[in-house]
Amino acid sequence: MTTSLVQPTPELAAEAEARFEGIADPVEQALAVLTWAGETFGDGFAITSSMADGLLAHLASRAVPGVNVVFLDTGYHFAETIGTRDWITGVLPITLHNVQPPLSVAEQDAAHGPKLYERDPDLCCSLRKVQPLAQALAGFVAWGSGVRRDEAVTRAATKVVDWDAKRGMVKVNPLAAWTQEHVDGYIAEHQVPVNPLAEIGYASIGCAPCTRPVAPGEDPRAGRWAGKNKVECGLHV
Repeated sequence: MTTSLVQPTPELAAEAEARFEGIADPVEQALAVLTWAGETFGDGFAITSSMADGLLAHLASRAVPGVNVVFLDTGYHFAETIGTRDWITGVLPITLHNVQPPLSVAEQDAAHGPKLYERDPDLCCSLRKVQPLAQALAGFVAWGSGVRRDEAVTRAATKVVDWDAKRGMVKVNPLAAWTQEHVDGYIAEHQVPVNPLAEIGYASIGCAPCTRPVAPGEDPRAGRWAGKNKVECGLHV
């Protein structure tokens, strides 16, 4: 597949959003959006994955075999997350881009002091996630994420196709309209790899120092940066 010459614009994103938002079936909608992104942008399109599961990668690889998958290897991940990354890469037809920050954890500790994630989690996320993603996506013209509207109030207005003004890219969110029931059903039907931490209460999985299990009935993202005035890492908001 070669990179499409289609220029990503806010108008293109708005037209696609109007076209795909009306598809009622969540799986059909997701596959349609991903197929459109692959056909429109070619290898200029990539998805990101936190490796909480292989759902988005599975869908994307059905629509765009060999799809580019960007994983932010922050240096703080659970061993289970790294194992899930390797598992997914081994069983799905994807092209993994394992992106690491410029500074190792030890180098960051030397420059900013140990446990920056406790003292300034926004800066830590910026150094280890936001800036590396910006550099990784610089080689693409459109990207996709697994963000869902039902995950948090900060994501309730997520569009299926949007314009990422910060990066000057089209952004697709194929799972925007999915519920946890949709997710569970698709994973069971297709035997999609899932991070083992999900079985012990980790509803949203990020870096190990900043992630805890959630209690029954608790907001799925309550386990991220618990006790701090922070609900997003800055990648999507």
